[in-house]
Amino acid sequence: MQFNLIRSTMFNKNTTKTAGVDSTSFNLIANGTQLTGDIKANGDFRIDGSLKGTISVKGKLVVGATGLIDGDIDCQNADIMGEVKGNLNVSELLSLKSTARLNCDITTAKISIEPDALFTGNCSMGGVVKNIQDLPHEAKPKGQAAH
Repeated sequence: MQFNLIRSTMFNKNTTKTAGVDSTSFNLIANGTQLTGDIKANGDFRIDGSLKGTISVKGKLVVGATGLIDGDIDCQNADIMGEVKGNLNVSELLSLKSTARLNCDITTAKISIEPDALFTGNCSMGGVVKNIQDLPHEAKPKGQAAH
């Protein structure tokens, strides 16, 4: 099921697309709205209501203070002020605001956490870190001998 609840281009006449992201597209699930299903969006998405299901956003996902997502999330950037339960995969920057409540596993390149944000789960960031013992002798930092 795909949704495009609100498309706002009133103030922006220039249409730009970056890596498949429609910068003029903005989608919204308003406070008090409950939705069950899977969502795919090419632009930005804001949730102030509740979603039970998965959401895939090519742009930025904002979960407002009254927002709730019970399901997996995949997006480019995210600002979380509400509640998230499930797996959260953010390819660039994840910002957890002070009112955020997360019970999920996070995978992201970068994370910013404000004081009072609540997070329970695992967090995996950036690339794979190699063990220094697995490096060839020439690549080891000075002062460390090969074994």
